[in-house]
Amino acid sequence: MPVRLLFPTLIYTARLQGAGTRALNRELLRETRQIRDQDVPGQKWSARRYPGGYTSYGSLCHLQKMSSTFATLEHKLRRHVHAYVRSLEMDMEGRSLAMTDCWVSVMTRQVVHGLHLHPLATISGTYYVQTPRSCSGLKLEDPRLDRFMAAPPRRANARPELKPWITIPAQAGHVVLFESWLRHEVPPNPAAGERVSISFNYNWF
Repeated sequence: MPVRLLFPTLIYTARLQGAGTRALNRELLRETRQIRDQDVPGQKWSARRYPGGYTSYGSLCHLQKMSSTFATLEHKLRRHVHAYVRSLEMDMEGRSLAMTDCWVSVMTRQVVHGLHLHPLATISGTYYVQTPRSCSGLKLEDPRLDRFMAAPPRRANARPELKPWITIPAQAGHVVLFESWLRHEVPPNPAAGERVSISFNYNWF
């Protein structure tokens, strides 16, 4: 065909694999609730910047260094991060990629996480611990969106790679990885239960 696909945006989604994953999920959920209930600075930070929900982003954002449970999650994520980096064909010869940040988020009904990106990071992602039925997914923005200028809208049945927005469903036990410059958001959560996720950044050195 005369049409070529150039400058793609690659997104990685997979189920976290390995023995003991269900038990790990239960312990992650228990520790997340414990952190939320005891993290007074995080509660105050969330009240101002994450109304109705809780995130440890502004208070406890290196959980992989503070908890053996979160360190186990980091270990299980490595194979996925390495697979994603290989797909991106990043030149990591003589370089190492390490988790630099890790924090939890709890979204109740109508809590929203506004459009943002993760500066000073290379690979970002989310691992879903608990996802009530019909909870919000991860909405990704076409990075070229502000350059479309006079382009007409895409057809409703356009291929996913041509749409300006794509939402990846939140599924407990699954991880989503993307390059940190990609803007994303979580729309208002319509579900009654708590949507619990663990987000993280990787950087190279």
